Amino acid sequence: MTAMKKFWNNKTLRSNTITYAVVILGFVIMQTLSSMGMLGSAVKGYLVPICVYIVLAVSLNLLVGVCGELSLGHAGFMGIGAFTGIVIAAVTAQLIPEGTVRLIVAMAAGGILAGAVGFLVGIPVLRLRGDYLAIVTLAFGEIMKNLINNMYVGIDEAGFHMVISTEQMKLLPGGTMIISGPLGATSIQKLATFPMGFALILVTLFVVLNLIHSKEGRAIKAVRDNRIAAESVGIPVTAFRLKAFVVSAFLAGMAGALFGLNFSSLTASKFNFNTSINILVFVVLGGMGNILGSVISATVLYVLPEAMRSLQDYRMILYAVVLIVVMLCTWSPKIKNAIRAMPVLLRERFRGRRKEAGSHE
Repeated sequence: MTAMKKFWNNKTLRSNTITYAVVILGFVIMQTLSSMGMLGSAVKGYLVPICVYIVLAVSLNLLVGVCGELSLGHAGFMGIGAFTGIVIAAVTAQLIPEGTVRLIVAMAAGGILAGAVGFLVGIPVLRLRGDYLAIVTLAFGEIMKNLINNMYVGIDEAGFHMVISTEQMKLLPGGTMIISGPLGATSIQKLATFPMGFALILVTLFVVLNLIHSKEGRAIKAVRDNRIAAESVGIPVTAFRLKAFVVSAFLAGMAGALFGLNFSSLTASKFNFNTSINILVFVVLGGMGNILGSVISATVLYVLPEAMRSLQDYRMILYAVVLIVVMLCTWSPKIKNAIRAMPVLLRERFRGRRKEAGSHE
């Protein structure tokens, strides 16, 4: 009883446990339904992308909600991870025949490269704030998309080749093109699985939640709440902002690698400005700094447009209406207070009916 009381009194432990429990329960339900043959092929096709967007939403929430920095270049890190993972998976096909191990290696490579790029970009960029930071990260995402769009990668007996012009690419007979510029990557071996997506979500939650509630996380929140006060007590503001930026980029790169290895072909146009905005929408509607909210919003808002495809012309209109309603319910103080008061009103109404029934007896 004492342990249970301590658990409920510890708000952080209770919140983290509920977040893990929701994710694990969702995985168990989907796996059970899949094993019973109750999931259609379309629904199965949604599972890995849902995992990817959950990781992207949680990682961006670390930067936007916890650190308080507006970034619009998350799709750029996702693209770096996706095409890095595709290249690594293709190059190590003979060296690592086991698909799951190769997927893990590809995801790790995608995350490391995205994190390294995030570190190099973050050093000058994170000295900016507000709208300026948003504009620069937006430009970074578009630069990455265009760079990948002009990249040609192949492999043959002579080794690995990477150029930015198709005229410079000369493969030996029997060589294979991995990335073909605007055509993107084709003939990708699909290695991504739902269990690996679930594992990546758990890793992301472990990293983000532990960082948020650590000494570094409290320093990051202090920088978000009052930069001048944080600097006055000796907190290295740029260093902590950079740490959050790199961790966010690393997780986005891993999610990108999982996403890239879930399709037989992929183009750089998938990682454009709209993708960054969609991820930001997941974060905002789930609640800034609310990790469980990001998990739920990413799941619902990814499935919702797909589920409404039969409505064709009205699909995006209804989707916009849902976004507006959710935004009002999430951010309007009056609606939030009304929702919180609902259990009390229902309880009082139920007690009133019981008293009336007792008086009639």
